[in-house]
Amino acid sequence: MSLAEELRSRNFSIYGQWTGVLCIILCLALGIANIFSFNLVLMILSGICIISAFVILFIEVPFLLRICPTSPKFDAFIRRFTTNWMRALIYAVLGAIQLISLAEYACSLIAAAVFLFIAAVFYALAALTKQEFVGSKTLGGQGVAQMIV
Repeated sequence: MSLAEELRSRNFSIYGQWTGVLCIILCLALGIANIFSFNLVLMILSGICIISAFVILFIEVPFLLRICPTSPKFDAFIRRFTTNWMRALIYAVLGAIQLISLAEYACSLIAAAVFLFIAAVFYALAALTKQEFVGSKTLGGQGVAQMIV
């Protein structure tokens, strides 16, 4: 299945997965951009945003767990997020953490929060419509991880 076919599949979990990839880019870029502020709370939230990008990277690109040296505890943590409900929950929590930045100072971290919430909505829609989680082949789903090892 090509990327265009995946996007036409009307499966909300694929939309959530691709929105998650966009969240990785946004969280990393905006976290780095805001970490150099002179506000301690924003620096902490920027660091959390950068960490969130790497957590989402391991959630959305499953074959990274096989090729990157990670601890068994981290692997067990990431493997919890295999269902649509759990992915919606983690994205909503990460988005809520980034919304805390509004209490201190309005900054560009709000964009990361908005896209994290959009990904959460896609995964929640997939769960509500009882769609099975389908990983994108491009991102290492549906047998790509087994081909590597």
